[in-house]
Amino acid sequence: MTDKVDFKKTLDSYRAPRDTFRIVDVPELQYLMIDGHGDPNTSSAYTDALASLYPVAYRLKFISRRELERDYVVPPLEGLWWADDMDAFSVSRDKSQWDWTMMLMVPDWLDPAAFRNAVDQAGAKNPPVRLDDVRLETLSEGRCVQTLHLGSFDDEGPVLERMHREFIPEHDLRETGKHHEIYFSDFRKVTPDKLRTVLRQPVGDLPAT
Repeated sequence: MTDKVDFKKTLDSYRAPRDTFRIVDVPELQYLMIDGHGDPNTSSAYTDALASLYPVAYRLKFISRRELERDYVVPPLEGLWWADDMDAFSVSRDKSQWDWTMMLMVPDWLDPAAFRNAVDQAGAKNPPVRLDDVRLETLSEGRCVQTLHLGSFDDEGPVLERMHREFIPEHDLRETGKHHEIYFSDFRKVTPDKLRTVLRQPVGDLPAT
């Protein structure tokens, strides 16, 4: 068996500086995904989403190790976030208006057949309530701006304001995709001031005038 792969250490797109912004080219990656709406702190849909993602992710890991002899660390939880009025996300932080897709990255050597196998295994006994909503999908973000935020999720607003209102336009870029967060800390075990979160925004060139 090969050494266990830790994508946090091998993927450049998981690297982000603190207190400054970095432009990075993110490769096409595949993820386990599940969608929802509402405040993640109070929404049962959010809790049920995570309770459905992780069993599939760990069964994929076991399938990879047992059948392919390729082991890896399950990558960190990620999320795409948006709202009809994006000020509800970056300014007012009205979480009741948020839509989201929670995700766990899947190595490219695992295919849809392995995914279906993992879903079947996860549903064999006491299936998670939203298991049927989990899907395997490819995400192509390309060029992105990102930074590492240290602290509470509720303190992200000023950082996002600088990213969207200052850094992106000052570099003649425009937003092209959904706000993306990568959670390097387990928010169930870490105090809010110690949370480490990558904040990412896909971007493209401004249209020619």
